Amino acid sequence: MTPEAFAALTGAGDRALADLEIYRSRLEDWNQRMNLVGPATLPDFWSRHALDSAQLLPLAPEALTWADLGTGAGLPGIVLAILSRGRPGFHVHLVESVAKRCRFLEAVTHELGLPATVHNARAEALDLSVDIVTSRACAPLVRLLGYARPYFRRGAGALFLKGQDVVAEIEVATRSWDFEVDILPSLSDGRGRILCIRSSGRGPRR
Repeated sequence: MTPEAFAALTGAGDRALADLEIYRSRLEDWNQRMNLVGPATLPDFWSRHALDSAQLLPLAPEALTWADLGTGAGLPGIVLAILSRGRPGFHVHLVESVAKRCRFLEAVTHELGLPATVHNARAEALDLSVDIVTSRACAPLVRLLGYARPYFRRGAGALFLKGQDVVAEIEVATRSWDFEVDILPSLSDGRGRILCIRSSGRGPRR
């Protein structure tokens, strides 16, 4: 996918494309020194990473505050912040427990002046009220629901990017948790799925 094709699909403007190119460049550079993303995925940045992240925005058009749990390299959080810069009240919390990854996230968000805050913490330890929690390649769903539980209690919904084993993950998670979920196809990968989750608020089953 080219930047032009990405822009056609997402409506991204020139500044967003320029910022995404800077992000791609910094990701490539830092990835040589630490494990941020699989090196083989970088040549397909615009589809594999940018579009994969950007497709979440139309699914929650009213959401202003997001928490990206286990954000790692900032996916999808940094992409969401780049595309939503200038939208009044929009903010992304980038939650990452590994300090060296947080250094990368802080460098990028500072350079680009993004509406984002980096939290070097475990997701379940934070006291944040947000509209949406999201995550990509962070943990199996049964664990991810535990990380997200404090946010669900404050009224958040969730959009989780998942792979082809999502049905099995849901089956395992339903043995421990009560939740409602819609499974949507991914625009960036025919094997991928997006889980739209609404928690019942009752916590884990016993």
